[in-house]
Amino acid sequence: MMTFKLPLSVLVVVHTPALEVLLIRRADHTEFWQSVTGSVDATDADLRHTAAREVQEETGLAVQPADLVDWCLSNVYEIYPAWSHRYAPGVTRNTEHVFSLCVPQAVPVLLSSREHTAWQWLDWRAAADRCYSPSNAEAILMLPKLSQSHI
Repeated sequence: MMTFKLPLSVLVVVHTPALEVLLIRRADHTEFWQSVTGSVDATDADLRHTAAREVQEETGLAVQPADLVDWCLSNVYEIYPAWSHRYAPGVTRNTEHVFSLCVPQAVPVLLSSREHTAWQWLDWRAAADRCYSPSNAEAILMLPKLSQSHI
């Protein structure tokens, strides 16, 4: 029996105090660069724990849920047709909750090769331009204002 993904996910913008942003390239679409993303495992999953799990799985960075900043922002978007088979029939929209993680400096990361093939640290403007996802780009563009409010 196939287990479908739940249409509830997290987006984690990993950045430095200098607003360098980590982007990772998807293995299944090599032109797609993004921040850390991932879906909840169960309907009762805690989003902050999901975000911490995804950061560790996708980058190898050790992170605790308390290290993440919850932006109290969610985006609802149409699921890309290329990934619609991962969801139950009739599910067409996903709700994505936004978090950030500030690390002291740009560091090498250890990718999960089945999910991502490359990584790079970019200035926040360049990172926003590189993202294929409009909601990911918008979150990165909000980073300077948000990071000032959390200092």
